Amino acid sequence: MTETTVLVTGYEPFGEFETNPARRIAWELDGETVGDAATVVGRELPVVFDRMESELEGYLEEHDPDIVCGLGLAAGRVTLSLERVGINLRDTAGVPDNDDREVTDDPVDGEGPNAYFATLPLREMKSAMRAADVPTTLSTDAGTHLCNDFLYAARHRAATGDREFRAGFVHVPFAHADAAERDEGEPSMALEAMIRGAREGLAVAVAGLE
Repeated sequence: MTETTVLVTGYEPFGEFETNPARRIAWELDGETVGDAATVVGRELPVVFDRMESELEGYLEEHDPDIVCGLGLAAGRVTLSLERVGINLRDTAGVPDNDDREVTDDPVDGEGPNAYFATLPLREMKSAMRAADVPTTLSTDAGTHLCNDFLYAARHRAATGDREFRAGFVHVPFAHADAAERDEGEPSMALEAMIRGAREGLAVAVAGLE
């Protein structure tokens, strides 16, 4: 029986945010078994346009995953958000990356299509995550910053490269501790709930491979 590998990535802190729950979720899931004996590889990615894709490519080369799921912080959201579309557009909109780079109206890939749909079973994942008492919604697109960059780049590699895998992206809110530290009354969710939601959603994604 072929072993199933799930690559989960979480972005590092960026901008005004000193912590990032996405990274902590990826770390917590690293080494876990989800679904029917699928192994999770949890890794961090930099919030840097010039480095993110090469590091993602390194993880793909090293682990040859069947499923790739990125995680990123979306301050102000109240749910886990399953992103449906990655678009071929970079626009930092006043929030530079961690190398202080700002881009406006640049493509993710100059020769790629306008957009890619996520290939994870998002509606089924949403149902399972909500059944586990984790507020979860579908979101149309992942924006135009590095979260979108991940979804588009991952799908482009799956569509044009020599490795086959399904890919998606999930935006997460602040963890309670992060929101408490900021003391600005922002929406948040228990880190444990976010981890549980990710675990349940990934189990459904793994089952969808059969």
